[in-house]
Amino acid sequence: MKTILITGCSSGFGLEIARHFLERDWNVIATMRTPRADLLPPSPRLRVLPLDVTDAGSIAQLMADAGPIDVLVNNAGIGALGALEGIGIATVREVFETNVFGTIAMTQAVLPQFRLRRAGVVINVTSSVTLKPLPLLSVYTGSKAAVNAFTESLALELAAFDVRAHLVLPGRAPSTSFGANAKERLQMHEAYAELTENVFAGWAQSTEAVTQAGDVAEAVWRAATEPDAPMRLAAGADAVALAK
Repeated sequence: MKTILITGCSSGFGLEIARHFLERDWNVIATMRTPRADLLPPSPRLRVLPLDVTDAGSIAQLMADAGPIDVLVNNAGIGALGALEGIGIATVREVFETNVFGTIAMTQAVLPQFRLRRAGVVINVTSSVTLKPLPLLSVYTGSKAAVNAFTESLALELAAFDVRAHLVLPGRAPSTSFGANAKERLQMHEAYAELTENVFAGWAQSTEAVTQAGDVAEAVWRAATEPDAPMRLAAGADAVALAK
């Protein structure tokens, strides 16, 4: 029975990915900053463990507690909204610390066991904003584009050891709490007030197809279980349309 470790499982995509793999009889290690076992159905195949991907000590403790794994899903991430001129550099650093450096640190932590076993899969969840740039998301898009490039190069390094690396690119997912969390870091600049208002109004009135958490879970499943899965997997109708 294989084991998957997923970061950022307290809500949204991470929580749904954990459910998806539990339902398919995998061992699941669901991580979150503040563990809550009640978020997922009780199972002897489930462990909910604490993790802060920006803390080296937290990562080291997790790896000691987790034991061998077969698949790592780097899903933990944070967003930031606002025109770049109005975003403080502290917020930029916070986004990159979680989205980029946290992903790299977690990947480094699992690679020795994958390499020695000559087996394993790294799956990094990024975003379709790297396929179609949007205003007010320059910092977030920059962080996800960095992970895309990192993963594509990493895949070449790992191929000689029969270890795979994949990207899952979700589209816009208003049914998750991600947008609300990103708005908590909204930093306004008066010069861009009209642009910001228009962008938010457009999002609110949009009737275009969107991404559901289940779409992302299914894309992660493909990456984890299909040896010939594409390097990049768009997740959600809107993301699939952009990827064509």
